[in-house]
Amino acid sequence: MNKICILSGTDRPGSMSLKVSRFLKPLYEKQGAEAEVVSLEDFPLEEAIGGNYGKSLSKIEAFRNKVIEADGIVMVIPEYNGSFPGILKLFIDYLPFPEAFNKKPIAYIGEAAGAFGAIRAVEQLQMVCSYRNAHNFPERVFLQRVNKIFDEDKGVTDEFVSDLLDSQIEGFVQFVSRIQERESV
Repeated sequence: MNKICILSGTDRPGSMSLKVSRFLKPLYEKQGAEAEVVSLEDFPLEEAIGGNYGKSLSKIEAFRNKVIEADGIVMVIPEYNGSFPGILKLFIDYLPFPEAFNKKPIAYIGEAAGAFGAIRAVEQLQMVCSYRNAHNFPERVFLQRVNKIFDEDKGVTDEFVSDLLDSQIEGFVQFVSRIQERESV
């Protein structure tokens, strides 16, 4: 059984990214994956003050291990100021380079109140993850006008977007399995 980390890409309390991430967890489990939601709301920011140069960062290491140990990562990304949140960049900066994302399958879900569903944020994050040698899953999902098409209890209410999400989930679980099989040979 593959371990999938669903990373809520913001530290904003009560964020839509976290609500979407929690909605995804049982959908991944239904596909046979072991899924865990990790929220950057819980990132131990106090340990990051002053940088990581020559210091022991036990809280950050414990937090980041949930992501490092996953077989695949689903990033749920809001758009902040035309990009992804700074806390997500900081988190990535505290991951071991290059091994944390090296050959790691990553899927992307953008969410935004606007009409483009965080496409810029996702594309910029894909560049960062590609630089770190991730295997980017090509089926991205964009939840545009997320406050209108997502309900915490019902999930994605737009049928077309819901179908895209179902396709991504099923395909990503298979993608992770294929990569795991290839890497174990």
